[in-house]
Amino acid sequence: MINVPRRFADELRMKPETGMGYQIVSVILADGRRFDRVILVEGRITEIKGVLGIPFSSGDILEIIVTHEK
Repeated sequence: MINVPRRFADELRMKPETGMGYQIVSVILADGRRFDRVILVEGRITEIKGVLGIPFSSGDILEIIVTHEK
């Protein structure tokens, strides 16, 4: 698990949940990589569907987009 940078916290709190207590988001990294179907629970990235582990750190995150894509 990794914590989402604080600069995204307020925006994410204002977005609706995908399900009880979680959001599904896309994460775009500074190097241009994009990860879809990222599960975000209470400000933490807990899983990326179809990816083993989390192959980036919180400092790599450029943008987070709430998609609700299951």
